[in-house]
Amino acid sequence: MTKTINALLLKNMILSAANKLNENKTYVDSLNVFPVPDGDTGTNMALTFMSAAKDISNKEFSSACDVATAVAKATLRGARGNSGVILSQIFRGLSLGMAEKEVVSVEDFAAAVQKGCDTAYQAVMKPTEGTILTVIRFMAKAAVENVDAGSIDGLFAVIMKEGNVALDKTPEMLPQLKQAGVVDAGGKGLLYIFEGMQAALDGRDVSLSDAPATVQSTSAAQQAIAPDDIEFGYCTEFIIEKYDEKATANAFRDKIAPTGDCMLVIEEGEIVKVHIHTNNPGFVLEQAVKLGQLINIKIDNMRYQHSNIIAEADSAPAQKGPMKELAVISVAAGEGIAEVFTELGVSYVIRGGQTMNPSTDDILAAVEEVNAKNVIVLPNNKNIILAAEQAIDLAEVNVRVIPTKTIPQGITAMTSFLPEGSLDDNVDAMNEAIELVKSGSITHAVRNTSIDDKEIHEGDYLGMREGKIAFVNPDLSETFFSLIEDMVDEDSEIITIYHGEDVPEDDAAALCEALEEKYPDCDVYVRSGNQPVYYYFIAVE
Repeated sequence: MTKTINALLLKNMILSAANKLNENKTYVDSLNVFPVPDGDTGTNMALTFMSAAKDISNKEFSSACDVATAVAKATLRGARGNSGVILSQIFRGLSLGMAEKEVVSVEDFAAAVQKGCDTAYQAVMKPTEGTILTVIRFMAKAAVENVDAGSIDGLFAVIMKEGNVALDKTPEMLPQLKQAGVVDAGGKGLLYIFEGMQAALDGRDVSLSDAPATVQSTSAAQQAIAPDDIEFGYCTEFIIEKYDEKATANAFRDKIAPTGDCMLVIEEGEIVKVHIHTNNPGFVLEQAVKLGQLINIKIDNMRYQHSNIIAEADSAPAQKGPMKELAVISVAAGEGIAEVFTELGVSYVIRGGQTMNPSTDDILAAVEEVNAKNVIVLPNNKNIILAAEQAIDLAEVNVRVIPTKTIPQGITAMTSFLPEGSLDDNVDAMNEAIELVKSGSITHAVRNTSIDDKEIHEGDYLGMREGKIAFVNPDLSETFFSLIEDMVDEDSEIITIYHGEDVPEDDAAALCEALEEKYPDCDVYVRSGNQPVYYYFIAVE
């Protein structure tokens, strides 16, 4: 067990980290959809960190702080892209946290990680959660809360665990990530760096390699974003060598801030590192030259880069990343309903339901898409359960079907889902959960008929309870309240209403206000499900 980090060990940790990131940079590139889907986050982070690794590889150091200082300076000068600059600030903070330390203890390293987090946050004018910043924040919190880990190895174990927890949360924090079905690229790149550092702690190979990165995935995730969605088209970055070291970049920063986003202006002695996404790079350069001479100028057209990514992805078969342990697939119709399921942790929503039942092939395609060893399927309709169960024998991975017959049952099942839990535990919990919810729905009759001694006329509203017709009425409001009254009893605590695409927001809100008055002991929630066919889905728990 490693109790302290000396100069040689820290140097080896940096070299190993550079290798690990470089080997995986193409996969990190494939995740890159935020702040713009230009597919270069992994490359930029690798180039940034490799510049530091190459700088220290043939040098000898007498103290850990000297290594950290050299890495901080090299990453700042070699920083590329938004992610590379933020990465340089994390390691600048680590350097500050190791100041004057010949060897670094567990407590020192924990404090340095926290300093790295603080420095990175301070460097960003408008910090965005769901990014590399979130991942380093979780890691820093884990570090300072576990200074009694007893060894550097033990501290790294908890840091890596919490870093991965944070990474898994990033799609819930950034809509762009959820839309593309990926985690944050910068956060993943940071974890590869720490994995490499951890490998050096374990005594694994730390020689600096110039081998090209192995392609692990295509850039298919970027296809979820259109090139025209990129508001500021030119990634502009450079270094200013100030004419007067005492001058500050404050006026320059204020001048260029309104012209773009993702701006980072980092001062370090006589140099200023600048990164901004803008539509007017010429203006930015004109303002910069007033402060000093410009070096390492790089301007990339991100819309052009993104168009090329889409073209390449269209012409090449997609490749997948590492398989997940567990994923959930749900059937649903309506953007609002689909959004509820994804918020609860569903990996893939098959669009379908009543009148548009997905086939076994559709379900198998979804199973392949989620790329998991174990898959849970929520049919959410009695007519889809059989097709889902047929996928069990046909899939190449382990598939289990929860026999949910309604959307409310599927949503309630997902409230019991534990991403870190085992397949069996989740199946048991979800099966138990669906027994605790009463499901209702309201649709309309498309023709005259008679069912269960109920005369039904075209256009009548049908109040369904657990999939069976309970009420028939030509008035929607009366059908709604009759169905609710039939579902609520003295043990009921929660009423949730999902209104369909044909129900105005105001009408749904008015009905729910009336429910709150009629059932003061129940919590009433209303949400737009945008579902077709059904005016309302109702859950009573």
